[in-house]
Amino acid sequence: MRATLMYGAGDVRVENVPDSVIEHPSDALVRITASCICGSDLHPYASMKSADGPVRMGHEFIGTVEDTGPEVTTVKRGDLVVAPFAISDNTCAFCRARLHTSCVHPQAHLWDDEAGEGGQAEAVRVPLADGTLVKLPVTADSALVPSLLTLSDVFCAGHHAAVAGGVDEGARVTVIGDGAVGLLAVLSAERLGAEQIILMGRHRARTDLGRDFGATDVLAARGAEGIEAVRELTGGHGTHVVLEAVGHLAAYEQALGAVRPGGVISRVGVPQYEDAPVGFGSLFRHNIRLAGGVAPARAYIEELMPDILSGTIEPGKVFDTRTGLDGIPAGYQDMADRTALKVLVKP
Repeated sequence: MRATLMYGAGDVRVENVPDSVIEHPSDALVRITASCICGSDLHPYASMKSADGPVRMGHEFIGTVEDTGPEVTTVKRGDLVVAPFAISDNTCAFCRARLHTSCVHPQAHLWDDEAGEGGQAEAVRVPLADGTLVKLPVTADSALVPSLLTLSDVFCAGHHAAVAGGVDEGARVTVIGDGAVGLLAVLSAERLGAEQIILMGRHRARTDLGRDFGATDVLAARGAEGIEAVRELTGGHGTHVVLEAVGHLAAYEQALGAVRPGGVISRVGVPQYEDAPVGFGSLFRHNIRLAGGVAPARAYIEELMPDILSGTIEPGKVFDTRTGLDGIPAGYQDMADRTALKVLVKP
């Protein structure tokens, strides 16, 4: 079978690899019908050392179940399924608390840590299939597939940012970042009833989509200028919630400047730093809370799916480029160059 491997920064290849096969009784074998490139994949694409490669890529996919281990009961051959970006058993204490990304099962972890498997491929072995996979009530050729694919990661991540930040009716919200997660954080904030949504982004095509998703204001300015612009739009106070969907320290510092006293900074951009201002002069003095984290997508899939199936929302609009497996290396470069927002892959 063919699969995507990253050999180092800027070096992505599609190669023949051994076929994925059932290894454990709780496994399922899935033939992938739709996958994509994630913005978080661009972090290793920019910095991965060749000594750390090659590694299989891809943690977002929809596919058809081809085979199952004898312990699998919730899905069967022929079912179309979506997989969240974290493998979990859906039964441990943390899963029951809707924190599937902290599942304690020995086989549970992020897809990016599952050696020898990946979603940017023709097929994949899914550990803990009963806990991980969610059956979809559509066919593989449905027009809803792009939107349903966002349930594997980016829509759930944007929703998690909004939920963790406490966005509700009447909230004023700033979203930092016009990537797919940031745009779907806008959609999520609008869905939860935010009164004002300020999107901070510089790419016109993306911010236009952000307006379509519910942004009331768009700001291209960054740094001190961007912070001042947010405060001008909010009576000088800042917003109740800031959803940070970038992951760089500059974005966190911008969030600090944009949040109002007593507000919440909710981060879902994968942090590319360990040290950041959290002391008296930053968070503590004005009772600012820090929230967010790795999104437990599995906890949100059934909650968010009905609005997609009904056509109420269309998060799949974040896919502005489509390709086959052969186009994946170019897709990485296009996303790194910001000429593509998010690349949908149809093996």
